[in-house]
Amino acid sequence: MDADSPLFAIAVAAELAGMHPQTLRQYDRIGLVVPGRTRGGSRRYSMRDIEQLREVAQLSSEGMSLPAIARLLDLEDEVRMLRRQVSELEGALRAERENRPGVRVFAAGVTGSIVTVPSGRRIRRSTEIVLWQPRMASDERGADDQPATPETPENRDSD
Repeated sequence: MDADSPLFAIAVAAELAGMHPQTLRQYDRIGLVVPGRTRGGSRRYSMRDIEQLREVAQLSSEGMSLPAIARLLDLEDEVRMLRRQVSELEGALRAERENRPGVRVFAAGVTGSIVTVPSGRRIRRSTEIVLWQPRMASDERGADDQPATPETPENRDSD
């Protein structure tokens, strides 16, 4: 049984949570704990919903407002989703490492592209110094001024 499976009718969920069914309906209306629905529109609560209802009751009895509780539940849902995503990414990384043993995950190539590098191989580093100068607009240059960047096949005008 999955903790998110909507199984319990409102009467059972209210009993498990220690609340009145009308309280569960109110929480559903304000979006605090929203249960699943059957095709006929009946509410069905999961074990996670019941845990949240118990948490709402506890926090409310400690004096926390319903909007604050709603925000807290939203943040808990976000943390749960992010943990699931991290777990999936860790699994994908693990699979990548197993499928390509002896290869680093990535390195930056000379053009900035991502390349794989066999273990033990070092990337040759470039030590060139490039002086950057902004290009001047064509109407700001004089007739005998040269462009600020050297002319190469990549930046040559096509006219």
